[in-house]
Amino acid sequence: MDFLKITGPTKLSGEVKISGAKNAALPLIAMTLLAKNEVEISNMCEVVDIKTLLKLLENLGATTHLENNKVTINTLDLTETKATYDIVKTMRASILVLGPLLARFGHCEVSLPGGCAIGQRPIDLHLKALEQMGAKITIKSGYVLAEAPNGLQGAHIIFDKITVTGTANIVMAAALAHGKTTIINAAREPEVVQLCEVLRASGIPIEGIGTSEITVYGSDQKLIEIKPFSVIPDRIEAGTYLCAAAITRSELTITNVRDDHLEAVIAKLEEMGLKMKIEDTQITIYPCETIKPANIITQEYPAFPTDMQAQFLALATQADGVSTIEERLFENRFMHVSELQRLGADIHLNGNVAIVAGNSKLHGADVMATDLRASSTLVLAGMIAEGETQIHRIYHLDRGYEKLQEKLVKLGANILREKE
Repeated sequence: MDFLKITGPTKLSGEVKISGAKNAALPLIAMTLLAKNEVEISNMCEVVDIKTLLKLLENLGATTHLENNKVTINTLDLTETKATYDIVKTMRASILVLGPLLARFGHCEVSLPGGCAIGQRPIDLHLKALEQMGAKITIKSGYVLAEAPNGLQGAHIIFDKITVTGTANIVMAAALAHGKTTIINAAREPEVVQLCEVLRASGIPIEGIGTSEITVYGSDQKLIEIKPFSVIPDRIEAGTYLCAAAITRSELTITNVRDDHLEAVIAKLEEMGLKMKIEDTQITIYPCETIKPANIITQEYPAFPTDMQAQFLALATQADGVSTIEERLFENRFMHVSELQRLGADIHLNGNVAIVAGNSKLHGADVMATDLRASSTLVLAGMIAEGETQIHRIYHLDRGYEKLQEKLVKLGANILREKE
C-alpha cells in the first residue's frame, strides 16, 4: 500500500491545470447506457473511481477505452443487467447504473452500494422515485431487483431532500420513459446540469435545467445518439488548489476552471482576506499575511460545498482567530479532525460543529486518510507542518484526485510517494 511523505513547510508557485470533474464524469459514464452509438468523452480524469465504473460497464458487456484523458464507450451489445457486489461495494456512485439499466431493459439487478465512510447516504429516494414511475422494486440478498417490463412511466416526483445522485439517476431513467417526468426539489449542482445539457443535446427535451424543478420528456424507450462532449472542470479540485495556495501563503494560478461553479468558495476565501484575479478560465490567487477567521455552513449547491469543508478546516488552523465550521449534510464527516490534531491543530467538536482555534503551529506526524477529501486536507496540513508528515491509506486520495502528488511537486512541494 502506498503512502505520502511530505516535508514542510513549503511554498508553492506556478500554475496548475484542473482535471475533468469526477463527480460529473460518473453520471455521464452511466448515461452511455442510453446511447445507440459509441460515445466519446474528453477531459476525463483518470482516477480510480472512473476506472471502477468503466470496469462495471465492461462486466455488463460494454467496451471501453480510456487514454490521454479521453474515453470511448460502446454499450450497444450489453449481455448483462446485473451490477455485481464485487465492484459496487467499492464505490457508492455505481448505483447510477440503476436508472438507465431499468429504463432501457425493463429489468436489472444492482448491488446495494458501498463507498465512503463519511455517513449514511441511503438510496431510498432513488427507489421511491422509480416506484412512482411504475417499477416494482424488491431487495433480496443485498441486491436491488427492479422490474418495469412495459417501460417506466413519466411521473411527478418530489424528493424529500435534495439528492445529487438521486436526481441524476431519475433524470436518466426519465430520458427513456413514456411521457413527462417532473422532479421537484432536484439538485442544482453543475454536475447535474451537465448531465441534463448532454441529454438535451442528444434529443431529450428537458426544461428547468439548473433549477430545483426539472421536467424531462421521455423517448418511449428509444435509445439516443450522444455526440462527443467534454467533461466540465472539477470545482472541488480547483477549490483544493486555491486552499493549497492560501494555506502555504503562495501565489498560484489555476487553469481550466469555471469560476461560476466556485462562487461560494471564492466568496469565503475573499472573506478570509485572500485576493484573486479571475480571467476567462483561470484564477490567480495571491498570498496574504493575515488570514481572517470564518464561519462556514455546508449546504447544497449553490451554497458552500461539503466537499470543501475539510480543506477549509485545515486553512482555518492558520487564521488569526477562531473559526466555526458546521457540517449539515453528512453526520460523520469530521473524521479528519483527530488526524489534524495529531499534527498540532487546536480543534474542538461540538456535535456537527467544529470550532477551530487559529495560529496553530503544526508539526509533522504519521496520520491516516479516512475519506477522499480528508486525504487532501492532510496533504495541505502536511505542506505547512514543520518536519516530515506521512499520510497513510492514500487510496482514498487516488479515488478522486488526478496526479495530486505530481501536480504539487511541479508547484514546489516536497512530496514523495512510497510503499508501506
